[in-house]
Amino acid sequence: MTAQRLHIDVLADFICPWCYIGKRKLDQALALPREFEISLIWRPYQLDPSIPEDGVDYKTSMRQKFGPDAGKVIAEKINQAADGTHLQFNFNQIERTPNTLRSHRLMIYAGQMGQQHKLAEALFAAYFEQGRDIGDPTVLAEIAQACGLEQDASEAAVASHQADDHIKASNMNARESGVSGVPALILGGQFMLMGAQEPEYLHRIFLKAHAKLATPEAQSGPNA
Repeated sequence: MTAQRLHIDVLADFICPWCYIGKRKLDQALALPREFEISLIWRPYQLDPSIPEDGVDYKTSMRQKFGPDAGKVIAEKINQAADGTHLQFNFNQIERTPNTLRSHRLMIYAGQMGQQHKLAEALFAAYFEQGRDIGDPTVLAEIAQACGLEQDASEAAVASHQADDHIKASNMNARESGVSGVPALILGGQFMLMGAQEPEYLHRIFLKAHAKLATPEAQSGPNA
């Protein structure tokens, strides 16, 4: 009997614009017709765990990484890539590049409540469209509450170090599995897809992965 569910692990970081684009394209792909269910879990991945706890100045860090004029070129490229996703990145409103450890702590709690996908959208929107500091515990508490998460539990999750080893291990495991950038999707624990892919392409890959995973010949381990 063919399995009626395809599980997808989503690896992303909330200061990655390509991850926001990828999330929106994933949403479009999930809306296309299929004969099986898809379950999602967002796995923590930090682009730069070395960022200080309180973040760094966004414009300064962009100049240091990409040069004085590269930021504008990159912003234009990202907005072009976002065509069809109804996104408009407001890079000029961003003041801080946060360390995303706290946001990943909150996402793990949201997973326990079945609200990861909703929170992911809210975190991306807060940072890229509203220019909010998603490393600030107060900001994260407000976002969590807007997503229907319990305030005290959300604040406790953001402040707790309990999930830090899991977040670190997730980063390490992803890189050891061949994830060189995000967004990345791991389908059924076996097939890996990286980048912000178009919805129709994602849909075809989902159908193909589901069919392959239903056969005894399904390979083990992530495959690009």
